[in-house]
Amino acid sequence: MNTIAELVTWLRDEDAARLASLWQHADRVRRQSVGDQVHLRGLVEFSNHCGRACAYCGLRRDHHELVRYRMTEDEILQCAQQAVSFGYGTLVLQSGEDFGAGTDWVTALVRRIKRQTPLAVTLSLGERRPEELAAWRAAGADRYLLRFETSNRRLFERVHPPRPGEPPSDRIGLLRTLRQLGYEVGSGVMVGIPGQTYDDLAHDIRLFRELDLDMIGVGPYLPHPATPLADPVGRPSVPPADQVPSSELMTCKVIALARLTCPRANIPATTALATISPDRGRELGLQRGANIIMPNLTPARYRALYEIYPEKACLRETADQCHAGLASRIEQLGREIGGGRGDSPNFVHRRDASAANDA
Repeated sequence: MNTIAELVTWLRDEDAARLASLWQHADRVRRQSVGDQVHLRGLVEFSNHCGRACAYCGLRRDHHELVRYRMTEDEILQCAQQAVSFGYGTLVLQSGEDFGAGTDWVTALVRRIKRQTPLAVTLSLGERRPEELAAWRAAGADRYLLRFETSNRRLFERVHPPRPGEPPSDRIGLLRTLRQLGYEVGSGVMVGIPGQTYDDLAHDIRLFRELDLDMIGVGPYLPHPATPLADPVGRPSVPPADQVPSSELMTCKVIALARLTCPRANIPATTALATISPDRGRELGLQRGANIIMPNLTPARYRALYEIYPEKACLRETADQCHAGLASRIEQLGREIGGGRGDSPNFVHRRDASAANDA
């Protein structure tokens, strides 16, 4: 999987027998590199406020019909305690780019979670200033998720316009800043976003390796009716033969190729994959290279309002129902639920190598 041409060949391949060999290879590398444990990350979508106008996201600031919310510290701490009771090792705090959740507020929240629980804390708060990222790291945040969405710069700027008066985003630069600050760093892409070609997606996968990512999240593009990309008029377009489909099969190919490209990374079977394939999406992801699942702990009164795309998986389940169902499905695959923090083996390897070099 060293060249763009090889990656494109696999992305375009529809032969069931050849793809079966890809799934087997990815699963074997997963077992050798990160083991058979499936680590569960408790997800808390604590705010749906967002200052951006991304063309693909239902939280975009111009979606004026969306009822906005921001959870309190105490509400979030209740979710953290629930994660501990379920045996999860990590709490994922996710929001839109909500500048109402300021530096000091997030800093105090992270400190409180670290003081009151044994959980690792992952932040997924969008593009924030380096000084904010540094403050949160100093407060105890362990990981940061920031998807670069597509390595095609022109496409990125069409679907992710800058805020008024600001320059275009540099998510790749921010990912490198996160690495320098000592975070365990995660990123990823949407599969099948309008205007994405097979060549683009192959470059995305190669960029996973170039960035030496510790976590890789990929999911299918799912349209939201209140976004510009839902309107065919003005949507980025490429010749039909070149447009990547936002399908279960293509998403599984990218998971498998990501595993082969970055063997020690933590890779989730995402909610988006489970949304397009409710009966088997997470299982297929776990059988084709993934080793992480992120059950949703967001309280029911808020969960439906975190509408990045419609009808998300587990939307109407309680946290208890979601947890019980996932545990059963993981065991049926012959896998076990992981204990502890579940740090990325890639992060641990790099940290240990750095320590050895400094000794």
